[in-house]
Amino acid sequence: MPTPLILKFDDIRAEMLPLVGGKAANLGVLTTAGFPVPPGLCVTTEAYRRVTEQAGLDDVLDALAVTRADDVKALNELAARARALVLSAPVPGDIAEAVRRSAHGPVAVRSSATAEDLPYASFAGQQDTYLNVVGEEAVLDAVRRCWASLWTDRAVAYRAAGGIDPRAVRLAVVVQEMVQSEIAGVMFTANPVTGRRREAVIDASPGLGEAVVSGAVNPDHFVVDVATGRITERRLGDKRLAVRSLSGGGVERVETAVEGACVTDAQIRALAELGDRVEEHYGSPQDTEWAIDPGGALWLTQSRPITTLYPIPRHSASERPDGMRIYFCFTVAQGLYRPITPMGMSAFRVLSSSVADLVGTPVADRLEGAPQFAEAGGRMFLDATGIMRSRVGRALFPRLLDVMEARSATVLRGLAGEPRFSMTQRSVRPALRRLVRNAARFRIPSRAVRALLDPASAHRRADRLRAALRVRLASPVDASSLQRLDRVEQILGTRAIPLLPEIFPGAAAGFAMLGLAYRLLGERARPGELQTVLRGLPHNVTTEMDLALWHLAERIRADDGAVSLLLGTPAAELAGRFHAGSLPGPVQKGLAGFLEVYGVRAVAEIDLGVPRWSEDPTHIIGVLANYLRLEDPALAPDALFARGAAEATAMIRTLGARAGGVRGRAVRFALGRTRALAGLRELPKFIVITVLAAMRAELRTIGADLTARGLLDSPGDIFSLTLGEVRTALAAVSGQSASAGTAPPYPVTLRALVSERREESARELRRRHVPRVLLSDGTEPEAVATAVPVDGALTGTPASAGSVTGTARVVLDPVGAHLEPGEILVCPSTDPGWTPLFLTAGGLVMEMGGANSHGAVVAREYGIPAVVGVARASEHIVTGQRITVDGTSGTVVTG
Repeated sequence: MPTPLILKFDDIRAEMLPLVGGKAANLGVLTTAGFPVPPGLCVTTEAYRRVTEQAGLDDVLDALAVTRADDVKALNELAARARALVLSAPVPGDIAEAVRRSAHGPVAVRSSATAEDLPYASFAGQQDTYLNVVGEEAVLDAVRRCWASLWTDRAVAYRAAGGIDPRAVRLAVVVQEMVQSEIAGVMFTANPVTGRRREAVIDASPGLGEAVVSGAVNPDHFVVDVATGRITERRLGDKRLAVRSLSGGGVERVETAVEGACVTDAQIRALAELGDRVEEHYGSPQDTEWAIDPGGALWLTQSRPITTLYPIPRHSASERPDGMRIYFCFTVAQGLYRPITPMGMSAFRVLSSSVADLVGTPVADRLEGAPQFAEAGGRMFLDATGIMRSRVGRALFPRLLDVMEARSATVLRGLAGEPRFSMTQRSVRPALRRLVRNAARFRIPSRAVRALLDPASAHRRADRLRAALRVRLASPVDASSLQRLDRVEQILGTRAIPLLPEIFPGAAAGFAMLGLAYRLLGERARPGELQTVLRGLPHNVTTEMDLALWHLAERIRADDGAVSLLLGTPAAELAGRFHAGSLPGPVQKGLAGFLEVYGVRAVAEIDLGVPRWSEDPTHIIGVLANYLRLEDPALAPDALFARGAAEATAMIRTLGARAGGVRGRAVRFALGRTRALAGLRELPKFIVITVLAAMRAELRTIGADLTARGLLDSPGDIFSLTLGEVRTALAAVSGQSASAGTAPPYPVTLRALVSERREESARELRRRHVPRVLLSDGTEPEAVATAVPVDGALTGTPASAGSVTGTARVVLDPVGAHLEPGEILVCPSTDPGWTPLFLTAGGLVMEMGGANSHGAVVAREYGIPAVVGVARASEHIVTGQRITVDGTSGTVVTG
């Protein structure tokens, strides 16, 4: 049966998207479901295919496939060539005749691309629409122009930014009866600004909806609580312009003067009720267009998913808490914006079950994780509702975030004042009992006291723990894949988390001494002076790593051939040569020694699914090359570190003298112990990363087994699965059955599941905004973007004292990033994988974090001014811009 050229809306089904495109598919679905859609039909993608096959687009498509998304000039030139070719292509007679037969009365001719109105990308307004088209030849011409509009500059750029294959898109065309509307507009069935679900947002204006959609008019604006029908917000626009149809075809823009609202309250509620039915039909919030004709009839002219809403965090199948919930994004607080792999998420579920054991609420199924564990968009969220509704949690959790993620702390304190999150656990006794029990179990008080009396003992203990951990994590040689999987789940579920209290007391004692000094000094300490004490801290595993890499660069600098090789060869090629053992001696040996100690680390290292530097040293080699470009000895990182340590020692003497007497001696003792112990702060995370790296190696071995059995294409594919799915697969191939309740059956083949997960991850990687705090109705409390103040200063949390003016370098991903010495690093967040860049940075501006977050700690130790928690810094600041960072006041001045 030949592929149809024309399909009526009644004959279109959702699964026909490749044939009719997104817009027509949705209109067909709405028509079949009985919604008030103006009748129409679709000129299918088969017509576009036959026309463009003659257009000679192949060369343009080949060029587009290899053109970078940021090469706007080249994309525009290619788009223009494609449009010209499509417009000049002849239209076969049967297609032209089919289109002419569709021209009955005034119609709207609208593009319907196959990459349009999708659940993850709306592509709204990227192709063209022609309104009030009258006559057969006019309709045929409008259809041709819609075909060509698949190659508008904006559409081509949008697809390039979204990673859409230019050969994968085709265009259908909707020909739909015109609604000569008296009033029209758009309606979101969820609030696109705050994210709140079941809150309709309606914009309305006289005339055709084009005026509202194109932004040519200030419409009336209404917000409706869908559940009650209550209009919670109304803001009337001036509505000075309307788009109206001309009698002979086409439209005109006319000035209007409409007093009051252009729609009645009854019409607003009817719209909200219609939107609610549409959302219920699709099962997700919708972006709709609507019109009211002269007779008062309400028409739905378009519906597509709202693609900008962040998904609501979901718990495991067995945990569906009631009532409004507060979700705190744990991964963003850890400096990770990118989505976590499914295996990385699965590992954290098991780790969370170990945390639940520590606090006295063991879980039945470790693979599901703690009840408070939730995920959305590939990020981990903590259900903080119980914490914020208890007296102890409300007092302590925001204070902890003050030094880790200050903006989240502010948001949570704001929520604490709302009646719906009123305190329900007023007694401190349950929390106190858990605290005393764990303090006794891990001998935390005695270890903290011993660390204060003898800091060297704390460091010896840490060294012994690291050495013993490497022995314990050594992989067994002859274990089966099921035995290896058992070992992974056991170590993650019972052994990893209890290691942390072994290290915690020393670091905690160090920061307790900093707090004591702060109280002893009071107003005697000026802003930024106590931060100076934290510069050049010894015993910090992350700064030791960065300096070890710098010293390797210094050794390589003595070999001119090695320097030329590193500066003139792509890092990925050098990584391949390293694994082949063919790099020059100083580089090969030095890099091997560095990776022997720090190869467990990576950018986004808390994700077990991410390759470690020992597997792929491309990033580290790129950083080495960057270090070799630093020629000013005064800016050498080891010199800066030593200078920071000297400044810290001098500051301790100054503050002690300023306090004087017994108080001064107490200040010097406290700050001395701070310097001796606070560097241990980074070690607990390094311990966890070491465990994750070892478990990753075990899982890769299992992945190799599944690959050999033909279930996966490569060992690394295992990280797109979960622990439960792997257990099910292994049980199946070994003739066993998975343990009941621990491993859900996978519904499709492993290869298909891996492919689907990778597509999901690729989409989430393009998400630019991840909320810090989210409510279970979708509301993001910090939803309104922070505006740049009138004086141009951005504000955040002071993190490292001092001021610097320099050139900004906005970096969203450190892998392959090139930072010129002295440039100011501007980034969303950081983890230890970023810190090698700090060594040549002149300053730091970070969207996330607080005064004791990872980036802030390392910036202080290197003595570079830093401000963290700066809202949308990577959007307000552009690379090459001159900015001034004041790490004492917490301001960033642009321009």
